[in-house]
Amino acid sequence: MGCAESSRSKGDDTVKKIRKPKPWKHSEPITRDQLVQMRNEFWDTAPHYGGQKEIWDALCAAAEADLALAQAIVDGAGIIVQAPDLTVCYDERGAKYELPKYVLSEPTNLIRDG
Repeated sequence: MGCAESSRSKGDDTVKKIRKPKPWKHSEPITRDQLVQMRNEFWDTAPHYGGQKEIWDALCAAAEADLALAQAIVDGAGIIVQAPDLTVCYDERGAKYELPKYVLSEPTNLIRDG
Protein backbone atom coordinates (compact mmCIF):
# COMPACT_ATOMS: atom_id res chain seq x y z
CA MET A 1 0.00 0.00 0.00
CA GLY A 2 2.56 2.56 1.07
CA CYS A 3 4.93 1.74 -1.78
CA ALA A 4 2.90 3.57 -4.40
CA GLU A 5 2.54 6.59 -2.19
CA SER A 6 6.18 6.70 -1.18
CA SER A 7 7.41 6.48 -4.78
CA ARG A 8 5.22 9.43 -5.70
CA SER A 9 6.40 11.51 -2.78
CA LYS A 10 10.01 10.96 -3.83
CA GLY A 11 9.19 12.52 -7.19
CA ASP A 12 8.76 10.26 -10.19
CA ASP A 13 11.12 11.39 -12.97
CA THR A 14 8.60 10.33 -15.60
CA VAL A 15 6.13 12.99 -14.45
CA LYS A 16 7.84 16.33 -14.96
CA LYS A 17 5.90 19.54 -15.11
CA ILE A 18 6.02 21.11 -18.53
CA ARG A 19 7.22 24.70 -18.80
CA LYS A 20 7.66 27.20 -21.58
CA PRO A 21 10.97 27.02 -23.45
CA LYS A 22 13.55 29.67 -22.65
CA PRO A 23 13.67 32.61 -25.08
CA TRP A 24 15.70 31.81 -28.18
CA LYS A 25 16.86 33.61 -31.28
CA HIS A 26 16.79 32.27 -34.84
CA SER A 27 20.00 32.63 -36.85
CA GLU A 28 18.30 35.37 -38.88
CA PRO A 29 15.01 37.25 -38.43
CA ILE A 30 12.08 35.27 -39.84
CA THR A 31 8.43 36.01 -40.53
CA ARG A 32 5.49 34.18 -39.00
CA ASP A 33 4.85 32.52 -42.40
CA GLN A 34 8.42 31.20 -42.46
CA LEU A 35 8.05 29.91 -38.90
CA VAL A 36 4.79 28.15 -39.78
CA GLN A 37 6.43 26.59 -42.84
CA MET A 38 9.35 25.33 -40.73
CA ARG A 39 6.94 23.85 -38.19
CA ASN A 40 4.82 22.17 -40.87
CA GLU A 41 7.91 20.65 -42.50
CA PHE A 42 9.11 19.30 -39.16
CA TRP A 43 5.78 17.71 -38.21
CA ASP A 44 5.35 16.25 -41.71
CA THR A 45 8.73 14.52 -41.49
CA ALA A 46 8.90 13.80 -37.74
CA PRO A 47 7.62 10.18 -37.92
CA HIS A 48 10.55 9.37 -40.22
CA TYR A 49 12.93 10.08 -37.32
CA GLY A 50 11.67 6.95 -35.58
CA GLY A 51 9.25 6.36 -32.77
CA GLN A 52 5.50 5.98 -32.96
CA LYS A 53 3.27 8.19 -35.09
CA GLU A 54 0.77 8.43 -32.21
CA ILE A 55 3.45 9.88 -29.94
CA TRP A 56 4.51 12.38 -32.60
CA ASP A 57 0.84 13.39 -33.00
CA ALA A 58 0.50 13.84 -29.23
CA LEU A 59 3.70 15.91 -29.09
CA CYS A 60 2.43 18.09 -31.95
CA ALA A 61 -0.85 18.68 -30.11
CA ALA A 62 1.02 19.42 -26.88
CA ALA A 63 3.36 21.86 -28.63
CA GLU A 64 0.37 23.85 -29.90
CA ALA A 65 -1.58 23.79 -26.62
CA ASP A 66 -1.39 25.89 -23.48
CA LEU A 67 0.70 24.44 -20.64
CA ALA A 68 -2.17 22.80 -18.72
CA LEU A 69 -3.56 21.06 -21.80
CA ALA A 70 -0.06 20.12 -22.96
CA GLN A 71 0.58 18.48 -19.58
CA ALA A 72 -2.66 16.50 -19.88
CA ILE A 73 -1.81 15.39 -23.43
CA VAL A 74 1.68 14.27 -22.45
CA ASP A 75 0.43 12.45 -19.33
CA GLY A 76 -2.40 10.78 -21.25
CA ALA A 77 -0.09 9.56 -24.00
CA GLY A 78 2.40 8.12 -21.52
CA ILE A 79 5.19 10.39 -22.73
CA ILE A 80 8.23 10.58 -20.48
CA VAL A 81 9.47 14.16 -20.38
CA GLN A 82 13.26 14.40 -20.07
CA ALA A 83 13.50 18.17 -20.61
CA PRO A 84 10.57 20.13 -19.12
CA ASP A 85 10.38 22.34 -22.23
CA LEU A 86 9.53 19.19 -24.29
CA THR A 87 12.74 19.36 -26.34
CA VAL A 88 13.63 15.80 -25.27
CA CYS A 89 11.01 13.13 -24.53
CA TYR A 90 10.71 9.35 -24.58
CA ASP A 91 7.85 6.96 -25.11
CA GLU A 92 7.19 4.01 -22.82
CA ARG A 93 9.26 1.76 -25.12
CA GLY A 94 12.31 3.99 -24.75
CA ALA A 95 12.21 5.68 -28.17
CA LYS A 96 13.63 9.20 -28.06
CA TYR A 97 11.76 12.22 -29.46
CA GLU A 98 13.64 15.49 -29.94
CA LEU A 99 11.73 18.67 -30.69
CA PRO A 100 13.38 21.81 -32.03
CA LYS A 101 12.57 25.00 -30.15
CA TYR A 102 10.91 26.51 -33.22
CA VAL A 103 7.96 24.09 -32.90
CA LEU A 104 7.54 24.99 -29.22
CA SER A 105 7.77 28.79 -29.17
CA GLU A 106 8.48 31.87 -31.22
CA PRO A 107 11.97 33.30 -31.63
CA THR A 108 12.78 36.65 -30.06
CA ASN A 109 13.63 38.00 -33.54
CA LEU A 110 10.33 37.09 -35.20
CA ILE A 111 9.36 39.76 -37.72
CA ARG A 112 5.91 41.02 -36.73
CA ASP A 113 3.44 41.66 -39.53
CA GLY A 114 2.30 45.20 -40.06
